[in-house]
Amino acid sequence: MRLVAVAAHSEPPDATNLGRVRRFVELLAGSCGDSIVLLVGGYWGFMKVVVDEALRRGLKVVVLPPVEREDVEFPEGAIVLRTGLSYRLRSVAMVRSCDALVVLGGASGTIQELVTAYTEGKPVLLLLSGLPSDRVAALAPYLDDRRVTEIKVFDSIERLVPELCRTVAERYRESAKFG
Repeated sequence: MRLVAVAAHSEPPDATNLGRVRRFVELLAGSCGDSIVLLVGGYWGFMKVVVDEALRRGLKVVVLPPVEREDVEFPEGAIVLRTGLSYRLRSVAMVRSCDALVVLGGASGTIQELVTAYTEGKPVLLLLSGLPSDRVAALAPYLDDRRVTEIKVFDSIERLVPELCRTVAERYRESAKFG
């Protein structure tokens, strides 16, 4: 199994981003879906769309809600890990657990997850969405001179998903060499 964390806005998506999120899950399920488990940090906003679409398409989903929102009703079929961690800490746990991070658009929490992935050396795939997380594209492909991991920026889901499938497959092959 390959764990793909999805960093996404906690607010409901506008029509354009709603289509992008749905298309992301559709293409993912058709491209590399049976080997993918999606990790999300909650069940609201963009994340709710990801979860609902993924479950509908038979993908496995793990939700790591923050302690402040553990009382949310989660859908049947989602694996919910109530870690007792606050918003920021659950983001760190989610990102450290993943093989790659996909940024579908968001604000400060999404940006925090992106920075955490970068500092942990996790592949980052950033979709331009018209939201504050797009600002990170100005710093790509690297946030600093350490060049820990490349931040790949995409203007379409159709370009992002094949690259995601390649990225997690490569990481899986690399880890198999050592494990």
